[in-house]
Formats: sequence, structure tokens, C-alpha cells
Amino acid sequence: MSFPFEALMACRAELEAEASANDAQAVFPTHGLARLRQLGVLSAALPLALGGCWPDAAPEAAAAGLLRLLQLVGQGSLALGRVVEGHVNALRLVSRYGTPAQYAALAADVRAGALLGVWVTDGARPVHMDQTAQGLILHGQKAFASGVGHVTRALVTARTQAGTTGMLLVAVGQGCVIHPSIGGLSGMRGAGTGQCDFEGLCVSPDSLIGQAGDYLRQPEFSAGAWRPMAVALGGIERLTTVLREQLAARGRAQAPAQLARIGHALIAAQTALGWTRKAALVATAQDRYDAGDIVATVNLARIAVERAGLDVIELVQRGLGLSAFIKTNVAERLTRDLATYLRQPAPDETLCEAAAWFMQRDLPPAAAALP
Repeated sequence: MSFPFEALMACRAELEAEASANDAQAVFPTHGLARLRQLGVLSAALPLALGGCWPDAAPEAAAAGLLRLLQLVGQGSLALGRVVEGHVNALRLVSRYGTPAQYAALAADVRAGALLGVWVTDGARPVHMDQTAQGLILHGQKAFASGVGHVTRALVTARTQAGTTGMLLVAVGQGCVIHPSIGGLSGMRGAGTGQCDFEGLCVSPDSLIGQAGDYLRQPEFSAGAWRPMAVALGGIERLTTVLREQLAARGRAQAPAQLARIGHALIAAQTALGWTRKAALVATAQDRYDAGDIVATVNLARIAVERAGLDVIELVQRGLGLSAFIKTNVAERLTRDLATYLRQPAPDETLCEAAAWFMQRDLPPAAAALP
């Protein structure tokens, strides 16, 4: 099957309107999620044989399709983009480290409408698991859990009694205590970021995914960062369009200073697109590139996209002036959402490690281009 990109493009304004309406009260975009589910967004990343959109034999085409999908969702709603990207991340981790039976069962759940999440940030009590005669007993909580209260199956990390870290695919429902909002976030308020307490939850050993340490295994751990970049790219492009539209509506688009801002914003958006495409290509071809090259390239791309986003935020705020800070202006929410979304951990360390890796070697060539 092919993905209906035209239908997704047609509902971007609908997603954006819901995101703006829900922002003040930090309400999760249930309508938008339902629309995406109806369009097949949640099952698109599955292999073609399991109901997805792209065959395993064409990884570059699959990467291009997924990039476009995440980009379009990000244009409509960064909060929904974050939830969808987490869903795709969970699918990827189970496909890579789980058994064929685990992945087939998860694919069936997704086709039935399941929403997945990846929750790895521990709360005040880190999640750990104990082996008992009854099964695995979980203790602790996860914080910054996107989509909490709506995610039905979450991939979580947990410390073992031996001191290693494992992954489990956990059904989120009875037995889990949900705290739907951590409160205080200035942006991405619609992503349903909260906490989930797993204290005392008993799960089957079949819930274990892969081996201890798989979650942090390179290059997969870093390579997957291209998918959040694709969502951020959509937000960058949308902000650039808002700048152009609002300046044109005011009759200010031809002012030299404003033309310069528009030009710089377009350059930043194109830069983000180029780096995201490169990261997706290199990450997809793990049999072609050295693991260190993949990690360092994706990390450079991550910093480049962050810089492009921050530049566009500044250009929008300078170009629109005080109106960019008025709550009723979509630009105000978009800049908050994008600034929050771009806050990935350890950017300085990421940049320095990538630069050090390429001190004595060149970046991988773009041997092939994404469609």
C-alpha cells in the first residue's frame, strides 16, 4: 500500500487549530490522533507484509516516506509529532531487538489501534524490576512520559537485580498510576507529558525485549535521532510560512529588512531539510557505514537542525515584533513548542564528540539520495 500524503497535507490546518485550542489547558489532541490513526499514520512504519506502507527491501524509500510523514505531522502539530515519533521509535526498537513473534504481536496491536510510547526517563524513584516466582515485578516511575494516559503499550527501561538495564514492553492500564501532567512546561503542552508509576506491577517475562544493554547500543541509539529531526523540520517550515504570511498580510513583506529575515528563514529551513535527509540516509544504511560515522553524522545533523530552529524562532520574533508574543497569534505557540521540542540532552557534548570523530576523517559521502 502507499501512504495518503495528500490526505495528511489536507488535515494540517485541522491539526494546528486543535493544537492552538488545546494549548492553554494542556489538553491532549485526541481528535487529531484519531484523524492520524484513520489515515494509517500509526501503522505506516510497519513492514509492508505486516500492514505497513513500505517494503523492507527498499530501506531508503521507507526512510524517505517516514521522513515526509513525520515532517507533515510536525507542520500541523509538534505535540502530535512527538507522540507519533515515540510510537515509531517503539516499533523500531521491538523490530530490531525483539523476537519475530513479539514484533508480529505488536504489529497486530497497532493495526487494531494501539498507541505506543518509549518512556526511559526515570522519576524520583527509578524503575527497576525484580524476578519473583509470580513473574517480573516493577517498581518506580517514569517521568517526561509523552502521551501518558493515551499510550496503550509503552517500551520502558528498567534496572535489573544484576545492575544491568533491560527493555520491557508494558501494557499501560490497570495497575499503573497515571499522572497526566508534570505541569509547568511552557511549550509542547499538548503532548500529554506526565508520569507513570509502575510500583508493584507484575509483567510476564515475555515482556522483555532483547538483551541487557540493547537500548543504549550504538549506532541505533543515536541513529534514531533523525526521526525527531523530521518532526522539528516540519515545525521550522511552518514557522517560516507563518512569518511570510503575516508579513504579507501587514504589507511589510517587501521591506528590505523583512525580506532579509524571510530569506534567512528559508535558508535555515532548507539547511534543516538537507541535514535531516543526510542523517536519515546514513542511519538507514547501517551495513554501508562505520558505526562511528553514523553516530557522529546524525549528531552533527541534530545540532544543525537545532541551530536552524533557533534561528527561525529569532527571525520570527524580530520580524513580527510584539505580535509574536500575543497568545492568540499562532506564531507565539509555535515558537514555544519548537523551542521546547528542540531541547534534547547534552547538545555541547554531542557536538564536541562528533567534531572529534571527524577530525581525522571525512563525513560519509551521500552515496545515494532520498527520493
